[in-house]
Parts: sequence; structure tokens; C-alpha cells
Amino acid sequence: MSDSIDIDTFWRRARAADPRLPEAQPEAWGFGATPQQADELLALVISGVKVGTASALWDYEQAGEPLPRVGELSILLDGADVPRAVIETVAVEVVPFDEVDEEHAFAEGEGDRTLAHWREVHERFWRLHSENPRGYEPDMPVVCERFHLLLPSDAATAPTR
Repeated sequence: MSDSIDIDTFWRRARAADPRLPEAQPEAWGFGATPQQADELLALVISGVKVGTASALWDYEQAGEPLPRVGELSILLDGADVPRAVIETVAVEVVPFDEVDEEHAFAEGEGDRTLAHWREVHERFWRLHSENPRGYEPDMPVVCERFHLLLPSDAATAPTR
């Protein structure tokens, strides 16, 4: 099977693999701001290392998008916008950047998984890629999300009988 699969087909196959999934197709999105970031972070999710993510509350507000909710499903895309996995949000908390804790930094699974690494990488990311005019501030509100992997790509992209 080709690596290229559309989101509708992916969702049909995901539902065939797990009939408990709802009929309504969830939002599909990728991590980061570049295809390389999307691929690297998705690989961490599929391997089970990455079980958390963080977003700037100001970016949600700028885009007029609702915050993630506990129980919400998402389809994760790779850097080529190909659907690869399904996750379920299990916790959401908004905290100031400078109060994000070591536990959350570890859950994000990036680099050496320390809080110092998390702060360095996320400050740089928001300075470069923020979607809002405020950019980065040391006390900016951060949406800390935890999730678990429901379906890795293999289960949802495998040919159905």
C-alpha cells in the first residue's frame, strides 16, 4: 500500500480497527511548524515516548480556535500531511510558561526530556513561529496537554479484508 492515504480513508480504516471510535471524523493536525518537526515529533508519539504537548494560549486566541478538551480525539499527520495516528486528550491545563513543571517536560519526550531543554526549545519555537503578535513572554499562558495513543499508523493504514 502506498504511504499516501487521505484522511477519510484513514478514519474509515481506524474505525474498522477500533469500532468504538465515533463516526464523526476528528480534527487532523501535525506537530510543530515544519515538516521535519512534524515527522520527528510524530515518531516520538508512535514510539510511546511523547505523551504530552504544549501550545501558546495566545495562538489559540489569535486563531479563534477552541482549546483541546479531555476526551477529544485527533488524527496526527506527518510532515507530508499524511494521517498516521489517532490520539485521545486525557488532560488539559493552562499554566504560565515559567511554571510548566519537569513532569510535563518529560511527558513531551523531546531532547533529554529535562525542563531546561523544554524551556529552551519552546521559547525559541514561540519566538520564531508564534501565530500571535505577542510572541513569547516568560509568564505567557501555555496549554499543557496530555494524550494517549489510541491507534498507531499500522493499525489504521493496514489493508482491510
